[in-house]
Order: sequence, then structure tokens, then C-alpha cells
Amino acid sequence: MDSPVYQGIMLIAMMVAFIGLWAWAWSHKRKAAFREASLLPLEEDNGEIPDQAEHKD
Repeated sequence: MDSPVYQGIMLIAMMVAFIGLWAWAWSHKRKAAFREASLLPLEEDNGEIPDQAEHKD
């Protein structure tokens, strides 16, 4: 086997890995975990998320 054959095999393997990771990230089973992670920057030090109504001027 030559180098181009190995490169072709690695290309296919990387494409399969990318598509698998993409499918895992966009699966409905992960939606709740990603929603929770998206709120982490908004948490106060005590772990609570402030109400938006409290911060309106």
C-alpha cells in the first residue's frame, strides 16, 4: 500500500468521525445537557440564574 492509499483511508476515517460527532452533538438526547451548559455563564455564585425581570430598568 502506498502513501495515497493511507491518505485516502485517513480521509474517510476523519469524515466518518466528523459526521459521527456532528450527529452526536445535534441529537435530541443531548439537547437538555447543552441547554443546561448554555446557562452556566449566567449563574450567580450561589448557583441560581437571576430573573430577567429583576434587571430591567
